Amino acid sequence: MPQRTGELPPFKKPKLASTTLPLASGSRRAMLLTTPGTKRHPSSSSLSSSSSSSSIGIDSQRRSLPIFQARGTLLGQLRTLDCAVLIGETGSGKTTQIPQYLYEGGIGRQGIVAVTQPRRVAAISLATRVSDEKKNELGKLVGYTVRFEDLTSDETKIKFLTDGMLLREAIGDPLMHKYSVVILDEAHERTIHTDVLFGVVKAAQKKRKELGKLPLKVIVMSATMDVDLFSHYFNGAPVLYLEGRQHPIQIFYTKQSQSDYLQAALVTVFQIHQEATYSQDILVFLTGQEEIEAMTKTCRDIAKHLPDGCPQMVVMPLYASLPYSQQLRVFQVAPKGYRKVILSTNIAETSITIAGIKYVVDTGMVKAKKYTPQSGLEVLAVQRISKAQAWQRAGRAGREESGFCYRLYTEDEFEKFDKMTVPEIQR
Repeated sequence: MPQRTGELPPFKKPKLASTTLPLASGSRRAMLLTTPGTKRHPSSSSLSSSSSSSSIGIDSQRRSLPIFQARGTLLGQLRTLDCAVLIGETGSGKTTQIPQYLYEGGIGRQGIVAVTQPRRVAAISLATRVSDEKKNELGKLVGYTVRFEDLTSDETKIKFLTDGMLLREAIGDPLMHKYSVVILDEAHERTIHTDVLFGVVKAAQKKRKELGKLPLKVIVMSATMDVDLFSHYFNGAPVLYLEGRQHPIQIFYTKQSQSDYLQAALVTVFQIHQEATYSQDILVFLTGQEEIEAMTKTCRDIAKHLPDGCPQMVVMPLYASLPYSQQLRVFQVAPKGYRKVILSTNIAETSITIAGIKYVVDTGMVKAKKYTPQSGLEVLAVQRISKAQAWQRAGRAGREESGFCYRLYTEDEFEKFDKMTVPEIQR
C-alpha cells in the first residue's frame, strides 16, 4: 500500500495483504460461451442515456457487449423452454439485451415482456436505455411502471417495473393475462416482493397451461445465487450460464480488524488518490444516505488541501433516494485532470454498472431490513455482507481492465461471512 503523504488527517493507515480473485465455479447444465474478442467500449454498460453521446454508436455498443456472441444460442434455448434460470455477470448486458432479443426474435410478441427490478432507479434508467437503443420514444414500445409513475401506452411491448408493482397487478389479475414473458431480474437480492413473485408467476404459469391459454414464459436472471435451489423450485428448469469478460482483480485485506470502517475508507481513498493515475476512478461501498453525505462533505473538504501535483477530485454520492438527475451524474466522464470518486450503497453492486472504475473500496458493511420481535418493528440495521456480495463488489473493478479491490476487513473475517445473503423474508 502506498505510504501516506501530504496534508491528510492523522488516521492509522490500514495494512494490507493481497490475494487474487477466484474463478467462478459450479455445476453447469447449459453453457453459453462468449468468445473473448473486441474490448468493450467504456460506455457500453452505462445505463444512462447521457452515455449514448459517445463517438461509438449505440448499435456498435450493443454488438460489443459480452452477451451479443451468445445471442443465437440463447434465443434457441429460450424459444424451447417455459422456464429458465440465467446467470450472467453484471455488465454482460443481460438486463438490457434479453428483452430486446426476445422481442426481435418474435418470442412473446403476443403479449408484453415484463422485466422486474428491486429498485425504481434501475427500472427507470433501464427503460430509458433500452428505448434509446430501440430508437423509440420512452413510453411507446418500451415503458416503465414504478410507484406513482406509469409511463406506458397501448403500444408498449417491453415493460420495466418494480417487483412490488407486478405483485400489485397480480392481485387484480392472478393469471397475468397481458404478459407473455416475465423476467425476474436481480433474483439474488431475495427481497420479499421477489420471493413472493416466484410463487405468483409459477402458479400463473401452471394455471394458464391447464386452461389452455397463451403460455407464460418465466426467466429468472441473476448475477450470483444458489442456482440449484431456484432450478429445483421451477421444476428442474435448465441453468444457462453467460460468460462475461472479467479482468483479473487484485484483492487487498487489512492485517488488523478496523474498528471504524468509515475512517479506514477515508484514508484508503486518499492513499489511492495520491498515487494512482487521475483517469482511474474509485468506487466506495458504504451503508446509507447519512454516511454517504457525511463522507462526501469530508472528502471535498480534504481535497481542497491536497499537496501540489495531486489530481483534483470529483466526489459523487449514489443512493436510491437521490433525485434521478443527480444519479445520472455518476455515468458522466470526469473532466481532464480530475478523478471521480463515487460513494455508493449496494445499489452499485449489481443494479447499475458504472464505467471507468479501477479501484473498489469495500467496507464490508450493508444496511439491511430486519424484523425485531421485541418491538414488533422492522428496522434498517447495519450488518456484514455475505461472501457473494463481497465478490460482486470486487467485480466492479474488473469491468474494462485489471483492477484493485481494498477490503477493509481481514481475511479471517471474510472467511466467517455467510456464503449467500439471507433472504429478506427470513430476517
